[in-house]
Amino acid sequence: MEFKINGEFIELCNLLKLTGIAQSGGQGKAIVADGLVQVDGAIELRKTAKIRKGQIVECFDTKIILN
Repeated sequence: MEFKINGEFIELCNLLKLTGIAQSGGQGKAIVADGLVQVDGAIELRKTAKIRKGQIVECFDTKIILN
């Protein structure tokens, strides 16, 4: 799945919410805290990590490419 961001970055928990992986920002934060999200192939535990264009986020069986 591709996701277009407006601006310099998007916070990881918000990205999960906006792509439908999480039903809310709180659920997105819990998913990140549980170590279920990878950014560019590495587990990301920072809930508000700044995700920028060109990065790849993976969660469950979904891959999100930011552009």
